[in-house]
Amino acid sequence: MRIVTVSELNRYIREVLEGNPFLANVWVKGEITNLKYHPSGHLYFGLKDHQAALRVVMFRSRASKLGFRLENGTAAVVRGYVGVYERDGQYQLYAEEVEPEGLGALYLALEQLKEKLEREGLFDPRRKRALPPVPNRVALVTSPVGAAVNDMLTVLGRRWPMAEVVIVPVAVQGETAPGQIAVALQQLSRIGAADVVIAGRGGGSPEELWAFNSEVVARAIAASTIPVVSAVGHEKDVTIADLVADRRAPTPSAAAELVVPDQTDVVRHLAILRLRLTRGVEEQLQSDWERLRRLQVRKGLAEPVKWLCQRRKESVDGFEQRLVNSMRNVFNRDGARLSTLIGRLDAVSPVNTLARGYSICRLPGGDRAVLDVSDVGLGDRVQVQLFRGQFFCTVDEKIETGVGTGGDASKR
Repeated sequence: MRIVTVSELNRYIREVLEGNPFLANVWVKGEITNLKYHPSGHLYFGLKDHQAALRVVMFRSRASKLGFRLENGTAAVVRGYVGVYERDGQYQLYAEEVEPEGLGALYLALEQLKEKLEREGLFDPRRKRALPPVPNRVALVTSPVGAAVNDMLTVLGRRWPMAEVVIVPVAVQGETAPGQIAVALQQLSRIGAADVVIAGRGGGSPEELWAFNSEVVARAIAASTIPVVSAVGHEKDVTIADLVADRRAPTPSAAAELVVPDQTDVVRHLAILRLRLTRGVEEQLQSDWERLRRLQVRKGLAEPVKWLCQRRKESVDGFEQRLVNSMRNVFNRDGARLSTLIGRLDAVSPVNTLARGYSICRLPGGDRAVLDVSDVGLGDRVQVQLFRGQFFCTVDEKIETGVGTGGDASKR
């Protein structure tokens, strides 16, 4: 009897399993469980059905090529080979491909990317810009050969030959296509090489159109400083580029019609504007002639000198009347004030006082009235002023009487 080590036994089992042609390339379906994204880039998960479970490992080199993100609970089909992890003595499936069961991997990747970009707001209509009404330069980011570019050039040349057309050649399918399309959009934005960009291609299978469903192209369209029109495939084809672009055209030809006006329509519109302008000028001239004729019969234009003289006379008469009225108002106001002052002066006038029986006594030749007996002496001659006339007296006797004493205090 031979005794072997654990390592030898595990190695032998691995060789047996890996040497089995059936287990070297097998497809296994089940529900994904215990999914783990390792920092190294490897994927670890399990596949289970209602009776059993199987450990699965997908190395980074294979996991990086997945176009979608695995999730627990997803029904999937995994292709790989069966081997043994010798350290733990467990056999497992080393996955090389994973596809959702009943749902294509490309379709799942597309739906997941749509949800991601929509959450970030790249599909929001409010961020989309209006196209220039009359672009001077149109850039075509497309394949330089094929029906799509020829259709766009034909439509642009027929509708608006004044526009300059710049073709930016890129691959529109295959692994390099997304990067080339994104770089072309970035370069156009950086140098401002166009007024509007058409990015697209003709129809094809979903796989052939997949470059326009890539995240790098979607972000390049969203970051473009130039309005972008997406024109991918036929009318029934809708890509992520269509959802992110400022405008979506169902076909490349429709995109060309969308970005430039039709010169026939423009010429027709200009003719209508010219007719309206001509009619407007004629109507304005007719109105001005009518107004001029009405002015010609007015006195001011028929006899301008006489009209001016009459206007001046009316103006002077008006000034004269206003001056008279103003002076009358002044006289009336000042006359009333003067009457008031005269009344006040009359009330304190010495003449009126004399008329009431009073007199003024002065020394002869003097202007000062005698107010006190001490102002005169016995034998002095005084002048007495009455209301009418005056006379002279000689002081024979003086009596000093205090005002308001009743005359009982006197001095001779």
